[in-house]
Amino acid sequence: MPDRVLRLQRIARATAVRAPARRPVMIAIAGDSAAGKTTLSGGLATLLGPGRVTTICVDDYHRYDREERRKLPFTALHPDCNYIGIMEQHLQLLATGEPILKPVYDHRTGQLARPELVCPGDFVIAEGLLPLHTKLARACFDIAVYLDPPEEIRRRWKIDRGVGKRGYDKHQVEAELQRREQESADFIRPQREYADVVVRFAPISEREDPPGTPLSAKLLLRPTIRHPDLSKVLAGDRRWTIHLKLDREENGRPVDALHIHGYAPREDSQEVEKAIWAQLGLEPGDPIHTLGHLANGERSEPLAITQLILLYHMLDESR
Repeated sequence: MPDRVLRLQRIARATAVRAPARRPVMIAIAGDSAAGKTTLSGGLATLLGPGRVTTICVDDYHRYDREERRKLPFTALHPDCNYIGIMEQHLQLLATGEPILKPVYDHRTGQLARPELVCPGDFVIAEGLLPLHTKLARACFDIAVYLDPPEEIRRRWKIDRGVGKRGYDKHQVEAELQRREQESADFIRPQREYADVVVRFAPISEREDPPGTPLSAKLLLRPTIRHPDLSKVLAGDRRWTIHLKLDREENGRPVDALHIHGYAPREDSQEVEKAIWAQLGLEPGDPIHTLGHLANGERSEPLAITQLILLYHMLDESR
């Protein structure tokens, strides 16, 4: 037998007996472009700290740069525009505690950049357009979240980001939204079905709040994972800020819906945040200055409470 084959066999045996890698908690945050995925995941990553959490964007698995995509009959939302198989392999490796050499797509320039070595921490947050697209990818996650803002709000966020940060004019962004619509319906929105938590930031339709009122949040808590016991938090006057009720999905299935009111006084919302923080059993601290930060520098109390709910799930899975 050639010496090279013997050496490879020895290396394989030595690798097989090493201590197994620690399995991280995996959370997916899926949604359409400009749905708020990076804002939601960024607060969680900041709170947990770079020593404990690894964040990846699955949009880095784009096959083509922006200039190449202009010549194609599909957009970045289409699976054929992404290395889905490599994404699946990398998610499997991360889920077992192994490092990956991840591709990089620069959203600012639209160029494919040099790959980077990613080593999973105690927690891995995978956000982007298609993290829940395939059965194999979904099997890698302990917690699956889908961001589902009303389409008119998402379009406004998309235009604001495209014009303010990426150098497009409004008409270019609107044309791209129109071009992507069918693929959004075919490939992005179906992922909602596989989420444990569906998050929607929107005004409350039954109210006529004045302009500038912060968006409220509605969280559909599906029985696919164990959700926190918020009975103490939901008691008494706190119902002004947060309440739980039984709702119905579009297919008629019952689901718990957690409503977090953007119109509630900020001090009331912050008391709810502190109560949830205490229930998490964490070291004494102040979540108010870490969570809820929006891209424009403002702060959203419903976002902060949503992040705390997801933090509960991440910590619960790690125990």
